[in-house]
This record gives sequence, C-alpha cells and structure tokens, in this order.
Amino acid sequence: MKHPLALALAVAIAATATPALAQSAETKTADSKADAAAVNAANPFYTQSTLPLQYPPFDKITDAHFAPAFDRGMAEQLKEIDAIANNKAKPTFDNTIVPLEKSGRTLSRAASVFFNLVGADTNDAREKIQADYAAKLSAHSDAISLNPKLYARVKALYDQRAKLGLDAEGVRLVERYHTQFVRSGANLSDADKTKLKAMNAELATLATKFSQNVLAEVNASAIVVDSRAELAGLSDEQIAAAAEAAKARKLEGKYVIALLNTTGQPAEAQLENRALREKLHKASVARGARGNEFDNTAIVAKVTKLRAERAKMMGYPSHAAYVLEDETAKTPEAVNAMLAQLAPAAVANAKREAADLQAMIDKEQAAKKQPSFKLEPWDWAYYTEKVRADKYNFDESQLKPYFEMKNVLENGVFYAAGQLYGLKFKQRTDLPVYHPDVTVYDVFNEDGSQLAIFVADMYARESKRGGAWMNSYVDQNKLFGTLPVVANHLNIPKPSAGKPTLLTWDEVTTMFHEFGHALHGMFSDVKYPYFSGTSVPRDFVEYPSQVNEMWADWPSVLANYAKHYQTGAPMPKELLDKVLASAKFNQGFATTEYLGAAMLDQQWHQASAEQLPDAAGVMAFEAAALKKAGVDYAAVPPRYKTPYFSHIMGGYSAGYYAYIWSEVLDANTVQWIKGHGGLTRENGDHFRATLLSQGGSQDALKLFGDFAGHAPKIEPLLEKRGLVPTVADDSKAPDAAAPAAGTK
Repeated sequence: MKHPLALALAVAIAATATPALAQSAETKTADSKADAAAVNAANPFYTQSTLPLQYPPFDKITDAHFAPAFDRGMAEQLKEIDAIANNKAKPTFDNTIVPLEKSGRTLSRAASVFFNLVGADTNDAREKIQADYAAKLSAHSDAISLNPKLYARVKALYDQRAKLGLDAEGVRLVERYHTQFVRSGANLSDADKTKLKAMNAELATLATKFSQNVLAEVNASAIVVDSRAELAGLSDEQIAAAAEAAKARKLEGKYVIALLNTTGQPAEAQLENRALREKLHKASVARGARGNEFDNTAIVAKVTKLRAERAKMMGYPSHAAYVLEDETAKTPEAVNAMLAQLAPAAVANAKREAADLQAMIDKEQAAKKQPSFKLEPWDWAYYTEKVRADKYNFDESQLKPYFEMKNVLENGVFYAAGQLYGLKFKQRTDLPVYHPDVTVYDVFNEDGSQLAIFVADMYARESKRGGAWMNSYVDQNKLFGTLPVVANHLNIPKPSAGKPTLLTWDEVTTMFHEFGHALHGMFSDVKYPYFSGTSVPRDFVEYPSQVNEMWADWPSVLANYAKHYQTGAPMPKELLDKVLASAKFNQGFATTEYLGAAMLDQQWHQASAEQLPDAAGVMAFEAAALKKAGVDYAAVPPRYKTPYFSHIMGGYSAGYYAYIWSEVLDANTVQWIKGHGGLTRENGDHFRATLLSQGGSQDALKLFGDFAGHAPKIEPLLEKRGLVPTVADDSKAPDAAAPAAGTK
C-alpha cells in the first residue's frame, strides 16, 4: 500500500485514473437494488486477499466492483483522517504519522488493481470509470493534504523531529510528510486552497482525457495495406500477423500495421516500399493534432497553463521549478545545463550518421540507375539497417532467431538475477490472471525464503497502453508485514498462433530494463509504506533499471539465453562480436530523438502562463522550442511529439529528462561493477544492500554514494553514448549529479 497522499496525488497528477462507475445513478427498481447489494456483498476489495502474498483475486474482480470500492474506500479514509486530525491528545509519531500510513487500505487495494488494469487491459467500462472519478480522487487527495488540523499536527512533529527519539527512517518519514503537505498547498490561504482544488480537479480530468485520446488514436491510426507485395521486407511471420490484425478488424484480404506510441515505428526499419514508410511515419506524427475527435492540442494548452498558474500560486516561477525542487536535480537550471551539454555533440553525431545514410541512398539509387533522393525521417531506420549491415556485416534480422521470448526471460533475465543475487524463479499456474497472456512466477531468495511474486505481461494488444513499464500490486513494508507483488509490461507484437515470439535486440534490452525496476520493487526492505520499492525521485527511479540492462550482452548471460529457437545452437561468437562492436552505432540518432523530447518537456514547463500558446499555437510552440534548444533537426524528430507525449501529460511532467539524468548514475555504476569483477554475488549483494533495498528511506544521492563510494561523474555517460566530452578534465568538470553545482 502506498501512503495516502502519494496514492491520491498519483491519481491526480498522473491521471492514471480513478474509481468509478455506476454508483452515481440512483437505482430505481428492486431488481437493480438487489443486484447492487449482491455486488457490494461480494466485493473482493473490502477485505484483504487470502491468496499468497495478498495477490489480487482477478477471477473474482469485475468492473462493477470498482465504483463501490472507491466510494467506500474514500469514505473510510476520510473518517480515519478525521480521527487523526481531531485527536485531542498531543501529536505524537504513533498517533499521527503511523495512522496516516495505515489509512486508506480499501482504497489502496482497489486503486492498485484499477490503475494497473487501465494501463494493461482497458475497456469501455474502465475508461468511463477513469473519466468519472479523476476529479473525485483529486478532491479526495485535496481533502487530506489541505486539512488544516492534520497539517498542524504534522508540522508540530516536524518542528520537534530531532527530539522525538525516532530512528533515521522515522525522522525522514516526518520530514517527507511535512514536505508533501507544504507542496500540496497546506500553507495557502483559504481562497487559494479553493482555487487549487478546482485546478487539481480540472487537471486530473484533462489528463485522463489526453491518455484516452492517445490510446484511441493509436488504434484508429493503424495503417491498412491492400496487398502483400506492398509489405516487401517484412518477414512471413510479420505479414501473417498483419493479416490477422486486419481480419480482427473485419478487413479480410488486407493487412494492418498497428502503431506504437513513439514517433518512430518498428516497421520503418524493414519496409522496402518508401511510399508506405512515408505514410506510416506521417500517420504517426500527425496524431493528436489532426482536428479530429482525438485532437489533444486544446488539452495541452489548458494543462500547461493550469500547471503554470498553479506553480505561481504556490510561489514558484514555473511548473518545472516546482517539480524539480523535489527531485535530485533541484532546479531547471541544472537540468538545462546538463541537456545543453549533451545536445550539440548528439546532433553533430546524428548529422554524421545522416551523411552515411545519404551516401547509402545515393549508392543504391545509382546502382538502380535511378535519381537519388534526400534522406527523410521515414528513411532513417531503413537505411540504418543497411549501413549497419555494410559496416558490421549483420542486421537485426540475423539476431531474432536467437531471442525467443520465454527463453530470454527465464534463461537470460532470471539467470542474470540468479547469478548476481542468488534468486530462484518458479512459474505457477494456480493464481488467477487478468488476461490469458499473463504469466506468474514465485521468486525466492537463495535460502529458499519467498521474496516476491512476479507477473509478466509481455504482449501488445489494443487494450494496452504503449511503452513498457513496471507496476506494483502489493508493496513491501514491515508495518503491515507485506511482501511485493510486482509486474512488468512490454508491448511485444504477438505472432500468429503456433509461431515463436522472436525479439529484436531492443526488446531484449527493454526486458532487462523493466526487470531492473522489478528488482527495485522486490528487494525493498523498509518499515513504512511511504518508502517502499520504487518510491524514489523520478530522476533516480530509472537508474537501477538502466543498470540491469548491462547483463543483456554480458558474455556468460548471453551465452545462456542466445540460442537458436529451432536448433538450440548458441549464437555464433562472430555475430556476438558484431553486436558488441556496434554498441555505439546510431547513438547520435538515439540521443537526439530523446533529447528533443526531454528539452521539449522543459520548454513547455519552464514557461509562464503568459508565454504559453492556445490550442492553435501548440505546434508552432513545439517547433520554436526545438529550435531554441538546438535539436530542431528535421531528419530526427523528437521521440514523442507534444500531442501524444503521454509521459509529460502524466507523472513525468518536467521530468522526462530523468532517463538520461539517471543514465549518468547508471554509467558510473556499470563502470564500478566492471572494475570490481563484474557478475559476482559480492557485487550483487552490495548493490542490493546499499541501494536496491532502501527504497526512498534515504536521500537518493546518498544511496548512490553509499554504493559507489564517490559522487557521480558525467564522463562515463559521454563514453557510453559515443559523445565527445565538452569538459577538459575531472578537475574542471562539475559532478554530474551534484545539484548544488547547478551543472549536469
């Protein structure tokens, strides 16, 4: 269970939704009342799950259970909060902070399942619940965080925290609650509190609509292809899957290429038909700004202005300043300095890569005795594979037969965790799942004790949002004595029936990445729910997951899973050598498209309300922002354009920089691990003890220092990304993640 403010604020800020449906309408017949009473009596959220580790009873949960569970859960928690706030006894840790941590259990059970299902397997009923309850949960959050009597008790404890006789985790808990109340508006005037509540409710509703529009338009924008010949370059299996996708849409005889939420689409790397690549790309980048029912430009304009106005009311010059104060970065200036340090080298690298691609285009067209053409964004991935094949004598298609999905997970991801941390995994089939594609594993420590339950949901589907992520159904904490139930979600295209699921190298590394998040959740060893697992700053949370990517191509790990799905033959060493040799290949593109999105995020959220556009000016603002940041390179558009940039309309507003900020720590850590012997139990135990088990119970950068023994430096990241350092030497270079230095 997450702490009450975090739970409600996550809903209001990230807008991942809210409790529910039908209970808003009055039941007018005896039958309806009887039905409602039956649903209510059987509601699985009203009591703690009796399944192992309180795993959710998915076989007993229906959409009709969410609304009453949310309604009851909110009512219960407000009563609990009222009892704390009106306690006549002098505030103590045990009569104020601990009850806060224990409050809202019914709401937490229902919310954790609902939010996760909205992301992983939504439907019309869940989307209606999400829309109906976004503002209600925001109001619920405000009712707690803006309760003056409750805040007075927390502040009294904060002012005396050094004299309370608490351990370090207890003192930090008091400090974090106080910070969260202040940042939620507890010190505002009554008039401003009223304004804030209205703003929060509107923001929650708008963000929910944005996310629903993005998912709906991804599905609506799928490209319909009339003939198999147009799909030249795709494998037989991919073409069969496209035919099945068309059949599911009642388009027999045609083919459908589904879109992912990113600007670049995977099929662009293979399709020989340039006109089809262009159509696919243009369909992708037009999303959210077409003037249709899914247009998000008005939402973007309203959300960014509301955020800027809210920040000003709270005493900050911008939304970014408000957000970053509570991250390890601390200031927009620190983020700007780091991104500006990386951007010129990244764009320069991308332009050198573009020259190689243009040369390949010219060469090919000359061989065909046809006029050449200028490199466009829809050509980049296709000709990248040709240049890769020319430079390294291999392409991605040679790798896929060695990366069968379940084998990668069990003999790659799990194997590395076993070697590093002593973990053991056992699939179980007796627990209910919310979708047939989901797989469940018990996770054990080396001594045989259970550590967690891990849920793997790997396939893409129309009911699932784009991207890859980890979430938690049950958080570890000693206050309730709970162990983690965590899940990983990817969006791997599902092959036609009976065919193997073969992964790209990017999908392999993504699987290792997301399991790094899972380990962060599973290794949590904290007392209080507030600090459990991945409850750390946004610009720190990606760090452990990025570290876990290093094991994907670690020789002994790769040798254990990179085996041909038909013959079992290991990947030839010469092919592996080519993979490793090409590690920095196309990094100019990868870094530039990421920085484009990260800097765009900052431009939107560092602006004042007066500087922000209306709906008609959203795309012009985006273009100007990219130009101002120095990343307006037409051949490499940002990874996400504003109208489908779900991260920044949700929990990563002013925070998309976090991936590369965390990568500084990751690069330092990889360097440390390699320098201390690599894949060893000693290194794993050290990383687990000093960092992965600590959750948010200590300052994030202190945790890094406890692990590495030094402050982070930016040079390992520059080396990893193949970028030219912009500083002369260590003596002149600021620490990469030392916020006080103001330079990253």
